[in-house]
Amino acid sequence: MDKTFTLRVIVSDKIFYDGKCTQLIIPATDGAMGILANHENMAVAVTNGDMRIRTEDGSWIEAAIGTGFAQISNNRAMVLADTAERPEEIDEERAKRAMERAQERLRQKQSIQEYHLSQAALSRAMSRLSMSSKYRGR
Repeated sequence: MDKTFTLRVIVSDKIFYDGKCTQLIIPATDGAMGILANHENMAVAVTNGDMRIRTEDGSWIEAAIGTGFAQISNNRAMVLADTAERPEEIDEERAKRAMERAQERLRQKQSIQEYHLSQAALSRAMSRLSMSSKYRGR
C-alpha cells in the first residue's frame, strides 16, 4: 500500500507546496491534526500555527500558517490559507511590531469585530515569532 498522498498548499500569493508527502500536520481548531495516506475524507478549519509536511524523502518542511481550511479527499489534501511562511522567511522584528500593535489594540475599547480582528492579528504574530525562534534555535 502506498504511504504517500498528494498535497497542495495554496496561500493568497503563491502555491506554497505541490507534490507528494507522507505526513501533514496542521493546526486545527481542536488542536494539531495529523494526516497520513488514505485518510478519511473531511474538511477542517485551519487556525494560525505551525504546519509540518513530511516529504517522500523523510525531510520535514515547516511553516507558520495563517487561517484557512483543509480538504482531504481520495488520498489528496488541499490546504487553502491566507499565509504560509518558512521560518527563514519570517522577519522577526516585523512580527514583534505586529504583536505589540495587536496587544495595544486589545487594551483599547473597541467593537466586538475589532476585538476579534485584534485577537487574530496577535495570534498570527505569536505564531510567526514561535516558528522563527525554533528556527533560530537550531
